[in-house]
Amino acid sequence: MQKIDEEEIHKAVAWLRDSAGLCAEAKATRIYLEAFSKSLKAILMSKHLELPISAQEREAYASQEYQDHLKAVKIAIERDEKNRYRRETALVKIETWRTQEANLRAIKL
Repeated sequence: MQKIDEEEIHKAVAWLRDSAGLCAEAKATRIYLEAFSKSLKAILMSKHLELPISAQEREAYASQEYQDHLKAVKIAIERDEKNRYRRETALVKIETWRTQEANLRAIKL
Protein backbone atom coordinates (compact mmCIF):
# COMPACT_ATOMS: atom_id res chain seq x y z
CA MET A 1 0.00 0.00 0.00
CA GLN A 2 1.29 3.45 -0.90
CA LYS A 3 2.00 5.83 1.96
CA ILE A 4 -0.35 8.79 2.24
CA ASP A 5 1.56 12.04 2.53
CA GLU A 6 0.66 15.07 4.61
CA GLU A 7 -0.31 17.13 1.57
CA GLU A 8 -3.08 14.65 0.77
CA ILE A 9 -4.30 14.89 4.35
CA HIS A 10 -4.30 18.69 4.22
CA LYS A 11 -6.36 18.52 1.02
CA ALA A 12 -8.80 16.06 2.61
CA VAL A 13 -9.22 18.24 5.70
CA ALA A 14 -9.62 21.36 3.55
CA TRP A 15 -12.28 19.65 1.45
CA LEU A 16 -14.17 18.59 4.57
CA ARG A 17 -14.01 22.14 5.91
CA ASP A 18 -14.77 23.97 2.67
CA SER A 19 -17.56 21.71 1.45
CA ALA A 20 -19.54 21.55 4.70
CA GLY A 21 -22.01 24.21 3.59
CA LEU A 22 -22.57 22.68 0.17
CA CYS A 23 -22.96 19.22 1.67
CA ALA A 24 -25.51 20.52 4.16
CA GLU A 25 -27.39 22.31 1.39
CA ALA A 26 -27.47 19.16 -0.75
CA LYS A 27 -28.76 17.12 2.18
CA ALA A 28 -31.42 19.72 3.03
CA THR A 29 -32.57 19.83 -0.59
CA ARG A 30 -32.85 16.06 -0.69
CA ILE A 31 -34.86 15.88 2.53
CA TYR A 32 -37.11 18.75 1.45
CA LEU A 33 -37.86 17.25 -1.96
CA GLU A 34 -38.54 13.82 -0.48
CA ALA A 35 -40.95 15.34 2.04
CA PHE A 36 -42.56 17.55 -0.59
CA SER A 37 -43.52 14.46 -2.61
CA LYS A 38 -46.50 13.89 -0.31
CA SER A 39 -47.65 17.51 -0.56
CA LEU A 40 -47.29 17.53 -4.32
CA LYS A 41 -49.27 14.31 -4.57
CA ALA A 42 -52.08 15.85 -2.51
CA ILE A 43 -52.05 19.04 -4.60
CA LEU A 44 -52.22 17.05 -7.83
CA MET A 45 -54.93 14.75 -6.49
CA SER A 46 -57.04 17.77 -5.56
CA LYS A 47 -57.22 18.70 -9.25
CA HIS A 48 -59.32 15.57 -9.82
CA LEU A 49 -61.82 15.65 -6.96
CA GLU A 50 -64.56 14.32 -9.22
CA LEU A 51 -62.72 10.99 -9.46
CA PRO A 52 -62.46 8.20 -6.88
CA ILE A 53 -59.38 8.39 -4.60
CA SER A 54 -57.53 5.65 -6.48
CA ALA A 55 -58.06 7.47 -9.78
CA GLN A 56 -56.95 10.77 -8.20
CA GLU A 57 -53.78 9.05 -7.08
CA ARG A 58 -53.21 7.55 -10.52
CA GLU A 59 -53.64 10.96 -12.17
CA ALA A 60 -51.27 12.58 -9.68
CA TYR A 61 -48.55 10.00 -10.24
CA ALA A 62 -49.02 10.16 -14.02
CA SER A 63 -48.81 13.95 -14.20
CA GLN A 64 -45.85 15.69 -15.79
CA GLU A 65 -45.43 17.77 -12.63
CA TYR A 66 -44.93 14.65 -10.53
CA GLN A 67 -42.56 13.13 -13.10
CA ASP A 68 -40.51 16.34 -13.09
CA HIS A 69 -40.49 16.30 -9.30
CA LEU A 70 -39.16 12.73 -9.29
CA LYS A 71 -36.34 13.79 -11.61
CA ALA A 72 -35.45 16.58 -9.18
CA VAL A 73 -35.52 14.09 -6.28
CA LYS A 74 -33.18 11.81 -8.22
CA ILE A 75 -30.71 14.65 -8.82
CA ALA A 76 -30.87 15.69 -5.15
CA ILE A 77 -30.23 12.13 -3.96
CA GLU A 78 -27.33 11.76 -6.37
CA ARG A 79 -25.70 14.99 -5.16
CA ASP A 80 -26.20 14.12 -1.50
CA GLU A 81 -24.84 10.59 -1.92
CA LYS A 82 -21.85 11.82 -3.93
CA ASN A 83 -20.99 14.22 -1.12
CA ARG A 84 -21.48 11.47 1.45
CA TYR A 85 -19.08 9.16 -0.40
CA ARG A 86 -16.52 11.95 -0.81
CA ARG A 87 -16.76 12.71 2.90
CA GLU A 88 -16.34 9.06 3.82
CA THR A 89 -13.34 8.79 1.49
CA ALA A 90 -11.68 11.82 3.07
CA LEU A 91 -12.31 10.49 6.58
CA VAL A 92 -10.93 7.04 5.71
CA LYS A 93 -7.85 8.65 4.15
CA ILE A 94 -7.26 10.68 7.31
CA GLU A 95 -7.75 7.65 9.55
CA THR A 96 -5.41 5.55 7.37
CA TRP A 97 -2.77 8.27 7.57
CA ARG A 98 -3.13 8.40 11.36
CA THR A 99 -2.64 4.64 11.54
CA GLN A 100 0.42 4.83 9.28
CA GLU A 101 1.93 7.57 11.41
CA ALA A 102 1.27 5.61 14.60
CA ASN A 103 2.90 2.53 13.07
CA LEU A 104 5.94 4.57 12.04
CA ARG A 105 6.29 5.94 15.57
CA ALA A 106 6.04 2.41 16.98
CA ILE A 107 8.76 1.16 14.64
CA LYS A 108 11.08 4.00 15.68
CA LEU A 109 10.74 3.09 19.35
